[in-house]
Amino acid sequence: MDHSTIAAIATPGGRGGIGVIKISGAKAVSIAAAIFAPAGRQSAANPGYVASLQTATPNDIDSHRLVYGHIINPDTGQIVDEVLLSVMKAPRSYTREDVVEINAHGGQIALGAILELVCKHGARIAGPGEFTQRAFLNGRIDLTQAEAVIDIINARTEKSLQVATAQVEGKLRQSVEQIREILVELLTHAEAAIDFPDDVEEIAAPPQTAAVIVAKVVKPLQDLIRHHIDGRVLREGLKVAVTGRPNVGKSSLLNCLVQKERAIVTEVPGTTRDMIEEALNINGYPVILTDTAGLHDTDDPIETLGIEKTIENINGADLVLFMVEANRPVTAEDHGVFERIGSKSMIIVLNKVDLVSGNDICKLPAAWAAIDCVHTSALYDRGIDNLKDRIVATACGPEPIDIEAAIVPNLRQKSLMEDSLGAAEAICRELANGTPMEMVAIHFQEAIEALGQILGNNIKVDLLDQIFSRFCIGK
Repeated sequence: MDHSTIAAIATPGGRGGIGVIKISGAKAVSIAAAIFAPAGRQSAANPGYVASLQTATPNDIDSHRLVYGHIINPDTGQIVDEVLLSVMKAPRSYTREDVVEINAHGGQIALGAILELVCKHGARIAGPGEFTQRAFLNGRIDLTQAEAVIDIINARTEKSLQVATAQVEGKLRQSVEQIREILVELLTHAEAAIDFPDDVEEIAAPPQTAAVIVAKVVKPLQDLIRHHIDGRVLREGLKVAVTGRPNVGKSSLLNCLVQKERAIVTEVPGTTRDMIEEALNINGYPVILTDTAGLHDTDDPIETLGIEKTIENINGADLVLFMVEANRPVTAEDHGVFERIGSKSMIIVLNKVDLVSGNDICKLPAAWAAIDCVHTSALYDRGIDNLKDRIVATACGPEPIDIEAAIVPNLRQKSLMEDSLGAAEAICRELANGTPMEMVAIHFQEAIEALGQILGNNIKVDLLDQIFSRFCIGK
């Protein structure tokens, strides 16, 4: 681990009321001492004030308290900014190192000048996620908690934030540790029986051992893996594509859902030639909604490109809203769109119900009867709330996501859980086949190692760097 002192601007770029510079490492306090003067202990007009800094340093400041003062350039005696400074001494800090935070005015010039002084006096610019990486390497948090930090930063809805916060608090870590402890206990008993057969009782009968693994390892891992879709939806957003033949109301529906004139709406078919993407919050779930070009046969090269993009978007969507006009019979083009959607999860949106009444509404083909259908009028905002409910229910299931549960938010964790599950299932098969315990122990080790990597045990440095590279520099 690099033990140099690191520093970064921890607040977003641009102008703001407050900007924060964070310093972490062994030199953090001494660096702050060189450039900070508490109020009342310095005077810019006093030529001797620079020397006095050494007798009024952050070393004299109680940990975890804010102190008002100024950042001053020691070379010139010039005040750079009026600030609040806090010292958080190790190990009671985010990184378990000495940490100094400087709360300055939010202008980038002032923040840049302070950061330059900090680096001049012994710090270096932090890399992406390096503060959180140090928190992990110093044992303050495990890797599941570290990865959840970026999910808190990127949370798009309140539910996303609640799930990420639960992971930071250790929900996933606790579940993984419980499963791992069971495997370690069983392996320890097995290895003792292998190494000292005369002194240690034989491991429990294979059927009993297999039953324990199924109940306390296999089933919990299966449950966690099933929750991955919940985590992905809350983390990345549900990808919903709106499609149908031209002029069925796709753009009107998008405008209605996002509550603004995002897409051009005209009577002319084929107006939408490019995809329009909008992020929105539907019942607490982040949704990426895409209005696509109408699917139909055309010789227009620009429309053709738009249709190709539409098909690509449909293939990558979690859910497709297939729009059909309620005031007209289903056409051959509608059938063509339906075929192109294929086996994707789908909701039929029967739009323009304001133009029909009673039995005049469009009759859908019998082959579509099993597909969920919602009646809407995008023009008059009718049926939209019901559609929102159906979007969430279709994509996430009838039961709401348990935001208090241990949720597997990313693919790395899911893949390692699948590896551990495969090894646990192999243990059960080998026990049933009467395989010698020396061979079964290999699968125990595989299952344990995979779970350990979820927590960050024995993880490769390059993979660790890759994980933290997704973070912002100030975190």
